[in-house]
Amino acid sequence: MKKLLLFLSVFYGSYIFACPEVLDHELRVLDSSETVNLCKYENKVVLAVNVASRCGFVYQYEALQDLYAKYEEDEFVILGFPSRDFMYQEYSDESKVKEFCSTEYGVTFPMFATTSVKGNKANSFYKSLTEITGKKPGWNFHKYLISRGGEVLSFDTKVEPDSDRLTSEISKLL
Repeated sequence: MKKLLLFLSVFYGSYIFACPEVLDHELRVLDSSETVNLCKYENKVVLAVNVASRCGFVYQYEALQDLYAKYEEDEFVILGFPSRDFMYQEYSDESKVKEFCSTEYGVTFPMFATTSVKGNKANSFYKSLTEITGKKPGWNFHKYLISRGGEVLSFDTKVEPDSDRLTSEISKLL
């Protein structure tokens, strides 16, 4: 077994062992058949946000995009997860979600397929985030901040993306 692990380590480098477990989930990209393993973001500070285009907190897209633009060069990424869990405030057609985010808010951060983020129907990534923090999204635009080492902090909807509370935590992790 040790020889196999040594071979894998030499062959694949540290990648096979470096990805925090919280990120090791394969998810579909918005309005696409392409899937991505979130380990792609293993060396970044990650902000995961469940979003909805027809929610009263939709204005947060602007601050999220600004935050992404400000810290992207510092190995920071925002991952958006459209969800219809809260009063069906997201379009059911993913092409409409993609168009809305692009045209209304100029979103350039990665967006994933419309998904459930709470309860038994939640995707595996959100189940993991809930398990780690003990906090499930209570509404759209709930935020989970994930360090490079896989530690997770939870911020409810009312914590604005550009608030001192969130930006100071991001700065600490960068």
